[in-house]
Amino acid sequence: MTGAIPERNFAGHLLNRLSDESQLIDATTQETIRSSELGRAVRSFAAHLLSIGLRPGDAVIIGCNLSPASSLAYLGAMYAGLVAVPVEESRLVESARALLEQSRARAVWTEERHLDEPNSDSSFRTIHGHPLHLQAATIAPAPKKENELAALMATSGSSDSPRFVMVSHGNLLANTEAIVRSQHLGSDERAMLVLPVSYCFGASVLHTHLYVGGSVVFDRRFMFPDKVLQAINLYECTTFAGVPTAYNILLRRSNIRTMSFPALRRFLQAGGPLAPQAIQEMHKIVPTVDLYVMYGQTEATSRISCLDPDDWEHKLGSVGRPLHNVALRIVDEGGRDVPATQAGEILVKGPSVSEGYFNDSEACRRVFRDGWLHTGDLGCLDEDGYLWIRGRKSAFLKVRGVRLDFAEVEARVGKVDGVYECAASAVAHEEAGEALVLYIVPEQNAEGVAERVRLSLPAHWTCESIRLVSEIPKTRNGKIARAVLAAGSRV
Repeated sequence: MTGAIPERNFAGHLLNRLSDESQLIDATTQETIRSSELGRAVRSFAAHLLSIGLRPGDAVIIGCNLSPASSLAYLGAMYAGLVAVPVEESRLVESARALLEQSRARAVWTEERHLDEPNSDSSFRTIHGHPLHLQAATIAPAPKKENELAALMATSGSSDSPRFVMVSHGNLLANTEAIVRSQHLGSDERAMLVLPVSYCFGASVLHTHLYVGGSVVFDRRFMFPDKVLQAINLYECTTFAGVPTAYNILLRRSNIRTMSFPALRRFLQAGGPLAPQAIQEMHKIVPTVDLYVMYGQTEATSRISCLDPDDWEHKLGSVGRPLHNVALRIVDEGGRDVPATQAGEILVKGPSVSEGYFNDSEACRRVFRDGWLHTGDLGCLDEDGYLWIRGRKSAFLKVRGVRLDFAEVEARVGKVDGVYECAASAVAHEEAGEALVLYIVPEQNAEGVAERVRLSLPAHWTCESIRLVSEIPKTRNGKIARAVLAAGSRV
């Protein structure tokens, strides 16, 4: 019928594209799931989730570790026609109730930890470990239209109640195909993955490498970077994907300068800006490996633009050209297109842009307007059509690749005894990519307030300094004027 929306279950489509060489490998345990077992395992997860009473369209939280099992559960949920909600398992244990309320999930799957029922509803279920009934693995993928919901992806790992992006089966397919094309992926690829599937960058690496019939190696030992570098060679990985923090660690805390990587073809970098000098250093140290610098957002499924390695020297600092199915505009505050080289807000349109945020109509109206995603990022397009990021319209930073809202930081610090007012800003950080700078107006006689603030911050919130100031500069409408924050005494 003319105008009908095609059916395409994304997970089922991935399984159909597996080759005889496709594998999921756990570098820590050496567990290997080969091609014939991989499809059966995904179908087994799907069958098990349906057997406990879930129905197509129900949301299920997937507790993610850097492991094959997490990815199988994630793909199995989509294969069954459920809505996968991947969340880091450690974070799920800490914030299960808030995540359940936000996503309206009907079940939770975890790999390593059994959760108590966090919901009084008797129809809610918790599931632990691998499904045992592998004989139930002959089910077909649930029929799904391309515009039907496949997953809810969290935009931030820093909050107990993240904003979830509604990603469709069609979004996943469109972004996967565009990434494969931009990265020149072949049929014999094997990715080293140190990013969780709960992060859209990590999920995109899984998707793209299975899509071309390749393999994925999972390694959760990046706190010992040399072990990961050794595993890259042991498993003959062709791709390594990392946020800026990962590359800063490789440059400063590993033996990458003394090693060779005969099978490695590409480094993938996204999740925030990597300093130009770090890009130059990576090219100098490993000149035989291509470095793809990319820009993306969860709201656009994953990747938006990519700098081809052939362009890095004459476009150093750019995040490249839009992917082949993505349209970009740079607009001023009135929504008018600006000339080349002039900065404005980046707007994105294309089949990988999601429908919006789950259960947050106000944010949808603000961010998804007139068919365009308003990214909140500032940038410009040069005369050759290359994108350059110039800052952020939105008030957040990225610490180790994880987005952290200034409002969340300010609300938390504002509750600390002795803090009258707080404003947050960001500075470049050698290892974390970006780090917090906190401007504190203390209450009278608030002795020791800086130390109390430091102790109140989560360990993963890298804080460069705390500065005591007499007042926080404001705009005419009373908002924090972050660009003119006055530097106080550094503690």
